[in-house]
Amino acid sequence: MGFARTCAVALVGVEGVLVEVQADLEPGVAAFALVGLPDKSLTESRDRVRAAVVNSGAEWPQKKLTVGLSPASVPKAGSGFDLAVACAVLGAAERIDPRALADIVMIGELGLDGRVRPVRGILPAVLAAADAGYEQVVVPECAAAEAALVPGVSVLGVRTLRQLVAVLTDEPVPDEEPDDGRPDPLLAGLRMPGVGAATGMHGAGAAQHDQGHDLADVVGQLAARTAVEVAAAGGHHLLLQGPPGAGKTMLAERLPAVLPALTRQESLEVTAVHSVAGLLPAGKPLVDTPPYCAPHHSATMQALVGGGQGIARPGAVSLAHRGVLFLDEAPEFSGQVLDALRQPLEGGHVVIARSAGVVRFPARFLMVLAANPCPCGRFSLKEDLCDCPPASVRRYQARLSGPLLDRVDLRVEADRVTRAELTERGARGESTAVVADRVRAARERAASRLAGTPWRTNSELPGRELRSRWHAAPGAMDEAERGLERGVLTARGLDRVLRVAWTVADLLGHDRPGAVDVALALQLRTGVSRGVPMALGALS
Repeated sequence: MGFARTCAVALVGVEGVLVEVQADLEPGVAAFALVGLPDKSLTESRDRVRAAVVNSGAEWPQKKLTVGLSPASVPKAGSGFDLAVACAVLGAAERIDPRALADIVMIGELGLDGRVRPVRGILPAVLAAADAGYEQVVVPECAAAEAALVPGVSVLGVRTLRQLVAVLTDEPVPDEEPDDGRPDPLLAGLRMPGVGAATGMHGAGAAQHDQGHDLADVVGQLAARTAVEVAAAGGHHLLLQGPPGAGKTMLAERLPAVLPALTRQESLEVTAVHSVAGLLPAGKPLVDTPPYCAPHHSATMQALVGGGQGIARPGAVSLAHRGVLFLDEAPEFSGQVLDALRQPLEGGHVVIARSAGVVRFPARFLMVLAANPCPCGRFSLKEDLCDCPPASVRRYQARLSGPLLDRVDLRVEADRVTRAELTERGARGESTAVVADRVRAARERAASRLAGTPWRTNSELPGRELRSRWHAAPGAMDEAERGLERGVLTARGLDRVLRVAWTVADLLGHDRPGAVDVALALQLRTGVSRGVPMALGALS
């Protein structure tokens, strides 16, 4: 009789659950039973582990073998348990001292030749191990940099099972040959099929955006540029409406570069989500820039919010966590898909219930909607160029529901670019660097004011806290309150106007919002002129 145990991690969303992997050998007919609520890929580990052990030069025990995964009530999925199962079996067969395995967490898939393959979710798995008090973790060598992001944990990266057995038995560690530089087919398998196309994440890495884009490239659009700056400074959601070719997509693509760099905690949050999705850039284990996600309008609810068979996977709203979610041609999205955004827009997270369990993904993003005013794209109150019937215009604009738009703080019309604006030489707007400096300064003012609270930006502040602790100047909210009485604003809309007013005040260096700050906030929300210039420079 032989018994050994070690530990692995089961992922439920981006949260890890420590799993004790137990191996028991009994006299009897040779058999291999795996119990503890494994899924199909984990059940198949029996064949992978047996082949890896034999091809690593160890003898497979010819006895009745039972491997248990505890707690048995937690669903377990994926191939990341292979390494722990193999070591537990070798410990039960006394090839490895069982005492050397008890306090180690092992994460990795085994190839039939004994090589240790990377799996998704290394970072959240190691975070769970650290939270549970474990100090030693074994991972694939190519994922060691990702695991080392967690402080207080000793990380051992191995190439093969043979190397790990040598380390645990104090034998000379064999010098395994590294890959010859050719693409590893199983590294590509870390990506979920279709994830990149469905969510708008690019193959170069989910957190990377084109740094060559500059706000100075955008011609005209003073109001839209101001809205982008306010959105970046306060984390406010934005709707850009205007004719094709006005620059809506250009502005959205340049927004991530205006946002401040992620803090260490934010980087770990974003990296954990992208690690679970298999979208971490090669050679860059830590995502330190705000992600940019732009799904196509044909995306399903599962692609946008998250889901899938078995254990749910993160969708675009989670992949854009702490970054920008850009929905171009927003009216072309399914109405049910758009309305599914209401929960993450309010709560900053999304909860997905499936038969295999309930998972919770972070989803605090800055949403940018871009829309044409009508099917032909030329409808405007200023010019009569539209050929669409009025009923068609109303139906098209009604595709964005009222409850969804009520959660959008800034609604700006992007005007058609004129010939004079396009051909004028030397008239370039402010660069991304200049705007980013103002946004950074505004974020610092807000962070100083919100120190000691759980909130980081003005958009996160609850209405109750706004009204009780952070007041505008006396009389500054009179016009907004009259809008509430007339039905122009909802109660939620009034709170959002005050949030935007605080952001405008931070950008202008005011101690608290005044009448001009509130007027600009109302102008950005309703689109109705309040007699204040749209340029923040003119106000300052």
